[in-house]
Amino acid sequence: MELAVVMAILTLLLGGLLPTLTAQQELRARQETEHALADLREALLGFAVVHGRLPCPAVATAASGSAGAGTEARTGGHCACVDAASEVAASGGVACTANSVGGVVPWATLGLPETDAWGRRYTYRVAARFGRDPGQSSFGCTSSPDPNPAPARAGFALCTPGVITIESAAVGGTALVSYGVPAIVVSHGRNGAGAYTQPGSPLPSGNADEAENSDGDAAFVANTAIDDQLVWVPVNLLMNRMIAAGMLP
Repeated sequence: MELAVVMAILTLLLGGLLPTLTAQQELRARQETEHALADLREALLGFAVVHGRLPCPAVATAASGSAGAGTEARTGGHCACVDAASEVAASGGVACTANSVGGVVPWATLGLPETDAWGRRYTYRVAARFGRDPGQSSFGCTSSPDPNPAPARAGFALCTPGVITIESAAVGGTALVSYGVPAIVVSHGRNGAGAYTQPGSPLPSGNADEAENSDGDAAFVANTAIDDQLVWVPVNLLMNRMIAAGMLP
């Protein structure tokens, strides 16, 4: 009887501790991922300063260890799915819209970890014009004419617009950023809804807000109702870094 009482007490104590331990583990994972996302943004900015462009996404469906896994999907001096007519055309497992290219973070190209704290790859999207090699002549400027002469050391100009938007909700949300951004990175959180695994398989999408972060377009959602964590490259920060490095104007 005494042993049974002790076991019952231990069971109650463990039952009370498990939710606390789970919450602590999740908090630790989110903090780890937050730091990793900050490192990713710095890596993207550093890459731009060195190469005159932002890196292109890697193909999300490539299994870890396979040929080309984690490296930029590029061809002809631009991201792999860019064409002359529409800026992008879907091909090679890289998601595209009319002006941006998506996949996963090119971890091998950047020399960074492949996954977040939950073992899933980071979704990555870049505005197509920001992924082009230097030597371009058209920059999509809307607030002012394209520069003449064109930038010699960058594939984009000071007036090149970012096209990626971040909203507070997929339906009826408000813009969290006044202007479009050049690039964004998403960790899909503990539930992993919409993320790609290391074998290159997608996990099922979640609710409408989570689905917006994995549906292959240039619109994203950031709010506290979902466990996705996002970081983006503000256009002003990118331009300031490029100017300071002598890459622009």
